[in-house]
Amino acid sequence: MTASLDNRIALVTGGASGIGRATCQLLARESARVVVADVNEANASETVQLIEAAGGDAMSVPCDVSRAAQVEALVHRCVSEYGRLDCAVNVAGMLGEMGKIHECTEDNYDRVMATNTKGMWLCLKYEIIQMLEQGSGVIVNIASVAGEAGTPDLPVYGASKAAVTMMTRAAAIDLVARNIRVNAINPGYIQTAMVDKQEEGYPEMVKEYKEGLRIGRMGRPEEIAEAAVWLCSDKASLVSGHAMNVDGAALA
Repeated sequence: MTASLDNRIALVTGGASGIGRATCQLLARESARVVVADVNEANASETVQLIEAAGGDAMSVPCDVSRAAQVEALVHRCVSEYGRLDCAVNVAGMLGEMGKIHECTEDNYDRVMATNTKGMWLCLKYEIIQMLEQGSGVIVNIASVAGEAGTPDLPVYGASKAAVTMMTRAAAIDLVARNIRVNAINPGYIQTAMVDKQEEGYPEMVKEYKEGLRIGRMGRPEEIAEAAVWLCSDKASLVSGHAMNVDGAALA
């Protein structure tokens, strides 16, 4: 793929690992300057080091996306350092506990919704405020196939990701005439540290998921990053309000 983002300023939440790290690295390879945001400061700094070792330009900013003050400060830091915010990829999220809906605890519900839904809303809010001020921008939100089809063992996660898709569509309608595009990506089952942890705790459930994959394998973080970077680029200039399935035909 060639989707040059030369000198554009990109912000990635959840950039410390998995899809977020892969997206940061690919944005940098496409010549964007990247702000890596995550609650895990050490791993976010490692992402920056990987980008810089490859000749790219990046900086890390600690941020808990469920905290409004931290998200607002993140966007302000990005703009104070680089002057603007051209594209944002909102990856930060959590899986939560697996189990049936009647087994879900209130604590699990609150934690998942705080990060995946409230956190996404806060990121959108402050990114949009900045993009409206400068007159342009692109936002890509990482949702999930679990938000499009019922997932019996992840009901809260699925609900949180369905909300991401609805916020994406609403924002796209609001902003399409203001030169701001907003899209989402629905990844399928992707090999990340989050899934590795899930496999440790629920090996039989994960085994069943893997055996049901139509494409015969799990996806790679880099495959989601490719879609995200394309959506950020001018090659996707007519694409807004779209939830792109990158799932190996899981939802087909």
